[in-house]
Amino acid sequence: MYRRCLLPAVLALLAALCVHAQLPAFDVASLKPSPPAMGDLIRINLGAVRHGELTMANVSLSDILQFAFAITNAEQLAGPDWIRSKMIRFDIVAKAAPETPVEQIRLMLQRLATERFQLACHHEQRELSFLALEVGKKGLKIHEAREDAPAMTNQFNLGAIHTNRVTMQMLSTVLSRFLREPILDRTALPGYYEVDLKWTPEPGQTGAPATDDGGPSIYSAVQSQLGLALTKQKKPMEVLVVDRAERVPLEN
Repeated sequence: MYRRCLLPAVLALLAALCVHAQLPAFDVASLKPSPPAMGDLIRINLGAVRHGELTMANVSLSDILQFAFAITNAEQLAGPDWIRSKMIRFDIVAKAAPETPVEQIRLMLQRLATERFQLACHHEQRELSFLALEVGKKGLKIHEAREDAPAMTNQFNLGAIHTNRVTMQMLSTVLSRFLREPILDRTALPGYYEVDLKWTPEPGQTGAPATDDGGPSIYSAVQSQLGLALTKQKKPMEVLVVDRAERVPLEN
């Protein structure tokens, strides 16, 4: 009986290892537990790629998988509760050739996560409700990031998002954390953009209690300041299900 129960997990792990062996690998990569937080403030880097180098800081395994598989909301990722825990955090610095596209970096991260966490997972279809991030009817109001821009600056605070280099997929992920709703990128906009967004938080949004100062809601601000729109949709979507993962990654 024990062997029968164990067999599916073993087969899933072997299948994952066979798949990961076919994926490209980083030239060099460091994935390790994050150091203890100093005080109440934790600076999180959900994934930045510049000249072939991927950096992530203070991220959960869920955050890592969302970046690796281009998942923009938590509803498309299922698995053990601990993979979302902010008490179990990791730092990543991984390098590839400078001209490596982001899509290739994601595949490399899939392989890295599979190797280090002994990850086994599968995909399945589930019907989900979500918000679609789309280009507004009056057109886009933000500009593409300059290649000669200074080092990337990200400020993701309650009521304000300021960054000089962000993809629409990453913006969708950040917005979903404040709204606590799945948000999918439906803009079809490639590349990186400069974003300066300010809104008045409402009760229930992630962060401190909101104050009513008469400012715009996040929906209105996204439309008026960015030229984007958030619309509700519902349809069957692919969900990544984590069958197995180790809490302590293998050493570099």
